Amino acid sequence: MTSDTTQTELVAAETEALRGLITCARVVLWDFDGPICRLFAGHAADKVADDLVEWLEGRGLHGLLTDAERQSLDPHIVLRAVGRRHPGSDLVDELEERLTQEELRATSSAMPTPYADPLILTWKAVGARMAIATNNSPPVVRTYLASRGLTSCFTPHIYGRTRQLHHLKPDPHCLNRALSAMGSAPGDALMIGDTPSDLYAAKAAGVPFLGYARNERKEKRLRGAGATTVVASLEQVLELVRTASAFSPNSSSNFSSNFSPKRSGQL
Repeated sequence: MTSDTTQTELVAAETEALRGLITCARVVLWDFDGPICRLFAGHAADKVADDLVEWLEGRGLHGLLTDAERQSLDPHIVLRAVGRRHPGSDLVDELEERLTQEELRATSSAMPTPYADPLILTWKAVGARMAIATNNSPPVVRTYLASRGLTSCFTPHIYGRTRQLHHLKPDPHCLNRALSAMGSAPGDALMIGDTPSDLYAAKAAGVPFLGYARNERKEKRLRGAGATTVVASLEQVLELVRTASAFSPNSSSNFSSNFSPKRSGQL
């Protein structure tokens, strides 16, 4: 067997795994920043993290963060660290509000993830139910969705950051809220995410996971964390959704019930 043959077989196996995830999903849970858009495409997240650190230091709280947390360039790491040390405090509330305002500013320059919009619209049209489970603030998600004409695909199922910061992913809290509100069993859902924390939250909730990695670095992180099915483009997912719909006896009926009869009637 040649290396080319082996690679072809691996690609075929992953395509079949992806097809299985898609056809079994009655509910699709989306992470927001990554799979749906690059929120900080024009409003750098590392600058936001630096500003949060500077704000803390300006209040005499330099020692509140470790060196690694200060240098993380991730605003959620900064926020989560403060939340662990001062849970429920006015400091956490103010810091969370500052981050929400930065995220809202970022929505005006956010870059849609290629093929995300048509995938969401197509999947919804063939019967899948959609929710967002994210560490971003719900008003931020709603603002972006409205700008893309996608609000109706998700409302009211948007589950994002609250001021209970211990509920941020990798905790499965937002996924469990979505599943409960939608009356879905974990095995009938699919989580689409681009970070290990999305994967860990999905595993904790018992939800199958599809990784989205827009570059090699993100793919290595996801696979290193244990993700087995990862796509570099949502175009592949869109093609499979369209293909499955084309062979459906009734493309307007529930997508998953057409392709996963054994799951029919579970909700």
